[in-house]
Amino acid sequence: MRRVSKIVAPLLLILMVLSGCQAESKGEVKTNYKNTFFDYFDTVTTVIAYKDTEEEFEALFKEIQAEFKEYHELYDIYNDYEGINNIKTINDNAGKAPVKVDDRIIDLILFSKEWYGKTTGKANIAMGPVLRVWSQYREEAEFDPDNAKIPPMSLLEEKNAHTDIDKVIVDEEAGTVYLEDPEMSLDVGAVAKGFATEQIAEKMRDKGHTSLIISAGGNVKALDKPLDGVKDRWGIGIQNPDKSVFTDDKGLDTVFGNNISVVTSGDYQRYYVADGKKYHHLIDAATLMPGTQFKAVTVVMENSGLADFMSTTLFLSTLEEGKEMLKMIEGAHAIWVTHDNEIIISEGFETMLKSGGASGADK
Repeated sequence: MRRVSKIVAPLLLILMVLSGCQAESKGEVKTNYKNTFFDYFDTVTTVIAYKDTEEEFEALFKEIQAEFKEYHELYDIYNDYEGINNIKTINDNAGKAPVKVDDRIIDLILFSKEWYGKTTGKANIAMGPVLRVWSQYREEAEFDPDNAKIPPMSLLEEKNAHTDIDKVIVDEEAGTVYLEDPEMSLDVGAVAKGFATEQIAEKMRDKGHTSLIISAGGNVKALDKPLDGVKDRWGIGIQNPDKSVFTDDKGLDTVFGNNISVVTSGDYQRYYVADGKKYHHLIDAATLMPGTQFKAVTVVMENSGLADFMSTTLFLSTLEEGKEMLKMIEGAHAIWVTHDNEIIISEGFETMLKSGGASGADK
């Protein structure tokens, strides 16, 4: 059965053409083009680039769309595709046999295992059994909200016994992945979109496409700078977690930078309500319940895959743990929004923020 999902609205607002400080036109100037597709990773993907002609942009757009199709099919945990061994194929063969897969799956799994080990272990791609239970209860609540329930802890603990990431066996030489526990399953939702966005954006860079932004459901990757002859840095708006992206709200803040990724994890997108309480989709491996520390955490760094992974990890970790983990990554920053609406910014980040006086224009 093919899983049907609602398209998830972006967690970030992309603000490429920012009003404000103007400067004399300088350097190479091209035209800004934008297009959007809705087909992959259950989300809206937007491509913005400065190009000489619309035809040149549309060729780039179609290439990016085709790349996302490939990654979507490889990382899909719900659907089969003819001629492709994907994450679902690995899950279907848990405890049975190793599955030979594309290198892009090997790379994703090795990346996820490596950073699981380097961090607090909150983002665990082997949490599939637990996350599947929460997903089922959320889907039932969407269908029948008056009878919404949360999973019993006994069921969650039973499933959690099958989430040992060390039992995800990768044989790089053979190009295979094997889940030792027959009741295991992978769920790569905490990293797949960002990882795919990073790989695709860098592939486009290698082909000579710069002055480019890709936003996959709010996993934003910005290459180089906008070629409008004015701004030296892109401006990427961070959504206020208490406001809808469809309102006129100006957002929480704006990040200015070049060659950066901006990713947010928050409790305000995928959730349901049971007995008057909201239960979102970011599940803490320690409690098996939705994380309660923050409303939202936005991470900014160069690598989009790592930003995606770390946004989930920081959302589910304490503030002190998050600050320490950021120190491992050169140029990494974060904004935490607490349930008391306190905004906490990592040290030195203010130089990149509109609220700290940053501007995309060269004054």
